Amino acid sequence: MTEKIPQPVREMLALLRENGHAPYLVGGCVRDLLRGAAPDDYDMTSGALPEEVMELFGAAAHPTGLAHGTVTLVRGGVAVEHTTERRDGAYHDSRHPESVTFTDRIEDDLARRDFTVNAIALSPTGELVDPFGGQADLRAGVLRCVGEPERRFAEDALRILRLLRFASVLGFSVERETAIAARARKDGLRAIAHERVYAELNKLLCGEYVTTVLLSYPDILGVVLPELLPCVGFDQRNPHHCYDVWEHTARSVGAAPPTRVLRWTMLLHDLGKPSCFTQDADGIGHFYGHTAISAQLAEGVMARLHFEHALAQGVRAQLTCFDEMFPPERAAVHRLMARYGRETVWSLLQTKLADNAAKAPAGLERAQKPWREALLLYDELTAENACCSLAELNISGDDLLAIGFSGRSVGQAKKRLLDEVAAEKLENDRDALMHRAERLYRSGWRGDGKE
Repeated sequence: MTEKIPQPVREMLALLRENGHAPYLVGGCVRDLLRGAAPDDYDMTSGALPEEVMELFGAAAHPTGLAHGTVTLVRGGVAVEHTTERRDGAYHDSRHPESVTFTDRIEDDLARRDFTVNAIALSPTGELVDPFGGQADLRAGVLRCVGEPERRFAEDALRILRLLRFASVLGFSVERETAIAARARKDGLRAIAHERVYAELNKLLCGEYVTTVLLSYPDILGVVLPELLPCVGFDQRNPHHCYDVWEHTARSVGAAPPTRVLRWTMLLHDLGKPSCFTQDADGIGHFYGHTAISAQLAEGVMARLHFEHALAQGVRAQLTCFDEMFPPERAAVHRLMARYGRETVWSLLQTKLADNAAKAPAGLERAQKPWREALLLYDELTAENACCSLAELNISGDDLLAIGFSGRSVGQAKKRLLDEVAAEKLENDRDALMHRAERLYRSGWRGDGKE
């Protein structure tokens, strides 16, 4: 297993050993190596004090958390956090212990960790230190707190979201006492910084087993996303929906490709349904205007969690076009690509498929058919590099000026030409575009709709 460790990391471990220390890899990297997965990052520990590590590694060492014993080491483009083996004091800020006591016992260090599968240490020679049965839990696919679960979650409530994130990503079940403690301590999440919550939710939502987690723990998720709670158990009373609003949401999230834009879009797309519910004379439920209300609620979520601009814009774009209906025809798909852009339309088609997948199974294949056909047309247009923007038109502003257009009419003319190209009525060929622009100009058209 040690042969899978990157060479720069092995060199760091070797340097510590050569200088009389007993280093170990710890945490998620060991868990992933044991699972046969490639770790995203590496963490190590030893009895070496932070100042000893700084002196030993020189310019390659960066003090990133000296008060808690953490030094970041960089070698060969690989960054590794070295944290001195320690015992933690009391937690009062739901994040960091008020004091730490350095030790030279790896067992003491493992005892302060969150879950047993993350409390396994690996020495450079391949020896595993596993005092809490992490390997057995790993084989069984179980998430269990190290020691007393309520104490672990009282120390740092974010561990509750980490628990759900690991369940979503790894597909592991949660041990009974750990689940009970997570629910008992869930209100502690209110004190956690939004940025930390947001980071965990991003990973949780992109997990392969996200639907199971969403359906199992809406009460916990509702602490940080209270907008979700009215959806839980809300009967849609509609023949197209065999699930309540929350189960439909959870299933649609899992049915979407695992990108943050799509998973967040599906999580937020029906938030407005409970407040828009009406029933007709036949008792059929309707949710008129729910997409607009959902978009408003989504804005509140994104602002509160401090979404980065690109992700917020992406979700916003998807919610804006979520209700677009169009036939599976080449011109219709091309027009949408020109209106919204390639990426947004691909995502729109994915949301249509995910939304349908979370409705009543009866007639699902028929409901999915037009969107699958539209996706094939999208792929065809993309492979052809079809013109989908003003910048891709094979005619320039100077060309239009030479014809006689001026001022705002130049831009209006380009938009008109793009509309006709996207409608498959005009080729994106310079001669064809010039000829059409000349005809428009001679007809007196200047962007006012008259021709």
